[in-house]
Amino acid sequence: MGVNGLDRFFRISERGSTVGREVRGGLVTFVTMAYIVVLNPLIIGSFSAADAGAHRDALGGILPVPQVAAVTALVAGVMTILMGLLANYPFAIATGLGINSLVSVTIAPQMTWPEAMGLVVIEGLVIVLLVFTGFRTAVFNAVPPALKSAIATGIGLFICFIGLVDAGFVRRLPDAAHTTVPVGLGINGSIASWPTAVFVVGLVLTGVLVARKVRGAILIGVLGSTVLAIVVEALVHAGPSQGVNPKGWDLGYPALPQQILGLPDLSLVGQVSFGAWTRLPIITVVLLVFTLVLADFFDAMGTMTGLGKEAGLVGKDGQLPNVGRALFVEGLAGAAGGLGSASSNTVFVESASGIAEGARTGLSNVVTGLLFLAAMFLTPLYQVVPVEAAAPALVVVGAMMMSQVRDIDFSDFTIALPAFLTIVVMPFTYSIANGIGAGFISYVLVHLATGKARRIHPLMWVVAAAFVAYFTVGPIQAALNG
Repeated sequence: MGVNGLDRFFRISERGSTVGREVRGGLVTFVTMAYIVVLNPLIIGSFSAADAGAHRDALGGILPVPQVAAVTALVAGVMTILMGLLANYPFAIATGLGINSLVSVTIAPQMTWPEAMGLVVIEGLVIVLLVFTGFRTAVFNAVPPALKSAIATGIGLFICFIGLVDAGFVRRLPDAAHTTVPVGLGINGSIASWPTAVFVVGLVLTGVLVARKVRGAILIGVLGSTVLAIVVEALVHAGPSQGVNPKGWDLGYPALPQQILGLPDLSLVGQVSFGAWTRLPIITVVLLVFTLVLADFFDAMGTMTGLGKEAGLVGKDGQLPNVGRALFVEGLAGAAGGLGSASSNTVFVESASGIAEGARTGLSNVVTGLLFLAAMFLTPLYQVVPVEAAAPALVVVGAMMMSQVRDIDFSDFTIALPAFLTIVVMPFTYSIANGIGAGFISYVLVHLATGKARRIHPLMWVVAAAFVAYFTVGPIQAALNG
C-alpha cells in the first residue's frame, strides 16, 4: 500500500494529518508507554518463588518475569494494531495499571494464576457483550458534555501526576516521617537525585520546544533527555533503583546494552482456567468479575473521551464517531490480556503524547503496535530509555489537556461540583474510574436534590447506582463471607 493508499484507508488528510505526523506520533506514544513491558512483570510476576515478596497464587505459583514481559509486549502490539485497523483511532492499548494490581493483590491469592486470568477473560467477554447490545455505547453517549470535559481535564492532571511520581519529583512519604502530608518534593524536600534532575531539564527542554511550536517537540524532548541521562549516568554512576536506591534510575537504565536482540518466551499464552467458579463461593467470584468489569468499563470510557476531545475527533454533537468499534476492540483486549496471562488490556492514557505530536488516525497505532511487537525481541535496547526521560512528555501533555476545563460552566454548581470531583479524585486516588464514579454519583444526587432530576439521562441513574455498588463492594463481600 502506497502513501496515497494509506491516506485513503486511514483518512489521514481528511483529519488534517500527514503520514509523517502519524509515524512520529506512534513512536512518541510507544516511547511513553514502553515502561509497561518492564512494570507489568514487576506487578504480577516474580523473579523466583523463593523471593520474600513474590506474587504467589493460592497454591504458591508465580508468573516468571521474563515470560510476563514477553506476553505484555505481544498482547499490547496485537491489540494496538487491531484498534488502529478496525476503529482508526490513535488509541494505543496495553495492560491496564490498577487492574493488574487488583489481579495480583486481591484475586490471584484466592485461586491459581490461570484461574485469575480466566476471570480476566470473562471480564473482557462481558464488556464485548455490552458493546454488542449497544449498552456500552449508549452509556458513553449519555454522559453530559460538561462531565466529558471534566474527565479530559482530570486525565490531564492524572497523567501529569504519573509523570511527576515516575520521575521521583513527587514521592510518597514513609509512615515513619510522622507527618500528615502524604507526598512531598523529591527527597527531604529537594530534588536530590541525578535522575530527577534529568527529568527537570527534560521538562524545561520539552516545554520550550512545544512553546516554540517545533515539529516533533515531544519526541525530541524524550530523545534529548535519554541522551542526557546516558551522559549523566556515565559520569556519576547513580545506578538502578531496584526499590533500595532512592537516588537511582527507576525503570529503564541509561547505558548502552551489551546485547540488542533476545528471543521472547511466550509459554504463558493460553494458560487459562475457569476453575475459580468451583474453588470459591459463586457470589465471591461474581463480585470479583463485577469489580473488574466496572473498573475497565469506565477507565476506558473516560480515557477515550479525553483522548477523543484532545485529538479533535469529537463531533459537534459531543459524540465520538464510530465509537462502537473502538469499545469493541477495547473489550476484546481485556479478554486477550487474560488469554495471554498479561492481565486485562485497555486504552492507555499515554496515547495523549502521540496525539499531542499530531497523531489523528489508526496509522499511528499501527506504528506503536509494531514497535511493541519488536520490543519482544529488543528488550535490552528499549530499556535504555529511563522513565525519567519519558516523564516530561506526560507532564507537558497533562498541561495541554487542562485546556478542556474552559468548557465547564463553574457558575452552575450542579455542574461545578460533579466536574470538580471528577477532576480531583482521578489524581488523588490514582484511578480514572474512581474520578468518573465520584462525578457521576454527585451529578445525580445534586440534580435530584435541587429539583432538576429531569435533566438526568436514564442511563446516568443506572451507572450511578453501579458505582455505588462498586465503591461498597468490599463491605458487601465481607458481609456475605461473614
